[in-house]
Amino acid sequence: MTQAVTILVVDDEPAIRRLLHSSLSRANYRIVEAGTAREAMASIQIDKPEVVLLDLGLPDRDGLELIPIIKGAGPAVIVVSARDATDQKVAALDLGADDYVSKPFDSEEVLARIRATLRHRLASETGTPIVRCEDVEIDLVARQVRKSGAEVHLTPKEYAFVAELAKTPGRVVTHSQLLRSVWGPGHDSDVEYLRVAARGIRRKLEANPAQPSLLRNEPGVGYRLQVQS
Repeated sequence: MTQAVTILVVDDEPAIRRLLHSSLSRANYRIVEAGTAREAMASIQIDKPEVVLLDLGLPDRDGLELIPIIKGAGPAVIVVSARDATDQKVAALDLGADDYVSKPFDSEEVLARIRATLRHRLASETGTPIVRCEDVEIDLVARQVRKSGAEVHLTPKEYAFVAELAKTPGRVVTHSQLLRSVWGPGHDSDVEYLRVAARGIRRKLEANPAQPSLLRNEPGVGYRLQVQS
């Protein structure tokens, strides 16, 4: 089952939010919305979007100020703004924005920019959007996991667990990092959540779940995904 990418639309104009919501929904993205900077930052913590579409003219804070803050929290940032002057675009990109779309915009262009941004981020994080571990393939673009060519259904938490490891294949990801990424702030010590998810993943992906060769545990430290050399 494909896991929907979450996109946060930050714009104080309801009509713009409705337009983007409609276009993104048709493309099978999960959409959350914010009309202010305060709402946007709360949504980033709660909804954990992969991409933020950010208007610069927000009522409570200049959008340029938000770019490095949002980037520091993890999501990609695509500015969608009526500020089309070159210096504004340069400023946004210098502050870390992944792309810039001027209003009025074409919805298909926005969708294309989102796809390109996701591909670029995944390639930079993993070197390839598809990670192979024995007979298992993790497709981080399609958000699918396949075993011997057949798609495997993982729960959303199981997929998020596997995907987080696949971003740095072969490297240990600590318990606290996994818990923050998959379950969110406040769960840093809930290691039992990881054990339950790991059991489910191994049951679905490992040839012998009792002797795992893909999802490896580093006792007291974290987990790593054993990839092909």
